[in-house]
Amino acid sequence: MPQTTRSPVSTQLLIIDPQNDFCDLPDDRCPLDARTGQRVAPALPVKGAHADMQRLARFIGKHCARIDGITVTLDSHQRYDVAHPSFWQRRDGSEVPPFTPILAKEVRDGSYAPRDPRALQRVLAYMDALETQGRYVLMVWPVHCVIGSWGHGVHADVLAACDEWQVTQRQAVRNVFKGMSPWTEHYSAIKAEVPDRDDPETDVNERLLRDLAKADRLVVGGEASSHCVRATVEDIVHFLPKLSPDWTPQRLVLLSDCMSPVQGFEREHAAFLDSMHTRGVQLAQSSELPF
Repeated sequence: MPQTTRSPVSTQLLIIDPQNDFCDLPDDRCPLDARTGQRVAPALPVKGAHADMQRLARFIGKHCARIDGITVTLDSHQRYDVAHPSFWQRRDGSEVPPFTPILAKEVRDGSYAPRDPRALQRVLAYMDALETQGRYVLMVWPVHCVIGSWGHGVHADVLAACDEWQVTQRQAVRNVFKGMSPWTEHYSAIKAEVPDRDDPETDVNERLLRDLAKADRLVVGGEASSHCVRATVEDIVHFLPKLSPDWTPQRLVLLSDCMSPVQGFEREHAAFLDSMHTRGVQLAQSSELPF
């Protein structure tokens, strides 16, 4: 077994949602459904994500001995979820298709409604809080990353690279699950968009933040740059200096060739990278990052 080595600079890798449902995988990477015999397709494929994850896997393999810790976040949903079609109906009772944004005013005027009328006031309070923050509005996504499904699993190349890192470095990958509450969107690994006071798992994950703060260099890749990567990194930059006053955004490195936006959100992707660069975050290609 190779000898482990340590760089004088501590480097942690944060991999955000490297899951099958987010990857534009070729057919030969997708299994057959045991019930129907039909090939399973990724539920919410991000264009370019398969290649992103292959580059990320090569990065892990190349720098295995110099990576001191790996954290993998996992988008983890129930089928019944405020951001899934089964939660909603139109005025006439018909289904709400995926990729439909819904505003609180459209719920109040009856254009959309939760299928369970008992949820109306709770979901309106959530949407009001979400829209006040100004980062996102409620989006109805395709059902994705359902806990226990193939789509919830990690891209095979990234999984193999992380497995090899664990054996070589004799330590475990940290897995962080997010999104299990059906009452709030949870793009960021740091906290839900609107924390649910009845669910502490949706509040700020200070333990994760403190662990990430230990790294001299925190390298980030994953999917999608317009949503979960963006929200996680923005929250890190916002919360970490409050917990660790000596921490600065200059410790963050975004692997820009190991992340891609959801189609239609390319401007959000570009604005995110520009904003982080302005804050001092480093942008790098996975093949060029010096160790």
